[in-house]
Amino acid sequence: MKLYNTMTRKKEEFVPLEEGKVKMYVCGPTVYNFIHIGNARPMIVFDTVRRYFEYKGYEVKFVSNFTDVDDKIIKKALEEGVTADEIAGRYIEECKKDMESLNVKPATANPMATQEIGGMIQMIGELIEKGHAYEKNGTVYFRTRSFKDYGKLSHKNLDDLKSGGRELLVSGQDEKEDPLDFVLWKPKKDGEPYWDAPWSKGRPGWHIECSEMSRKYLGEQIDIHAGGEDLIFPHHENEIAQSEACNGKEFAHYWMHNGFLNIDNKKMSKSLGNFRTVREIGEQYDLQVFRFFMLSAHYRSPLNFSAELMEAAKNSFERITNAVDHLKHLIDTTKTETMTEAEIEQEKKSEEFVADFEKAMEDDFNTADAITAIFELVKFANTTADGESSKVYTKALLDRIVSLCDILGLIVEKKEEMLDADIEALIEERTQARKEKNFKRADEIRDELLEKGIVLKDTREGVQWKRV
Repeated sequence: MKLYNTMTRKKEEFVPLEEGKVKMYVCGPTVYNFIHIGNARPMIVFDTVRRYFEYKGYEVKFVSNFTDVDDKIIKKALEEGVTADEIAGRYIEECKKDMESLNVKPATANPMATQEIGGMIQMIGELIEKGHAYEKNGTVYFRTRSFKDYGKLSHKNLDDLKSGGRELLVSGQDEKEDPLDFVLWKPKKDGEPYWDAPWSKGRPGWHIECSEMSRKYLGEQIDIHAGGEDLIFPHHENEIAQSEACNGKEFAHYWMHNGFLNIDNKKMSKSLGNFRTVREIGEQYDLQVFRFFMLSAHYRSPLNFSAELMEAAKNSFERITNAVDHLKHLIDTTKTETMTEAEIEQEKKSEEFVADFEKAMEDDFNTADAITAIFELVKFANTTADGESSKVYTKALLDRIVSLCDILGLIVEKKEEMLDADIEALIEERTQARKEKNFKRADEIRDELLEKGIVLKDTREGVQWKRV
């Protein structure tokens, strides 16, 4: 199995630190709002990587954090007149709902930064002891030039950064020994959450959070560190500096980064009005279609999102679900049980598509080519299975399609459609629950209907619903 290592800029054979095991850390979202479709790309991509490792028999420890203390969270809390904890807690729960809708498997651990402050303080203390960090007026900085390999991931040169780049410069730079030093701990401002530390009442810098959580939950060395390519510099570069300076060993053996996601060929931003949350997309499409769309391109390639491309993805995905539906119908209606000699040969031939699928995935997780192999298998099933086929043969084809899709996290067996009367009854129950201020039950009903492809819209005229 080969994967592209950002560190070396080439594909390398995957060799785990410990045979049969994979330790993997993926940077998670900052939870101040609903996750947007840019957040969803690494979630889907690296969930698929994990699924393939598990399919190949590896035991995967998969850790993905929640950044639940951050300037954006504090700003949102002040706007709403609530605590930062309340904002973070609310959006962690909403994020988990969206991840479940995307069929992203729960991580082995989902550490929250605020619950790991003690470990961060300890790690910062170790860096100070080793001469890699220093304190000035309550702020602790990392001494960037003390780590001789700084820039090895992003392939940036320290002197070039100093002369031409302002990306690492932060407030308080006059206190720093070097303009390129970055913050490990910062004193609190009025109205901000804070923790007691030897240097000041304050909070950690962003970069130290992931270094500490990775070390605590996976150990000092991991197999794969992953995230969006926007994190390569400075976040991942700083993680490497902190972790390797502190622990005295290579931090991660492989670095994987997914490409950017654009909207209608433009960078997604609130100012352009093209900001899309996963929740909004789920009101227009089955999120399995969205997951299929995300995997239809190689993870390192830039990906463009548009209504036209989503419609094309929907049509393509339906080719698979329709084939699955047809095979299930054949299984239910056929009278023949056992395979004929011809079917035995055909069933063996269908294994070739599995081999093509694995070949694509073993080549840096090329999900685009893996999906092509699934389509070839679907075409084969459509042309070789009919009303005369045996139950055993038809089921073998069905199981093969479903299992390959499952490796990609794609649910291709259609949900049973609810009757209109059942939908109306649940909407009525939800309306009553809201009148009684039983918002927990009201939310449960909305989620239950959404799970079955029914989207609700509350209007002045009452609740409207539609199937997606």
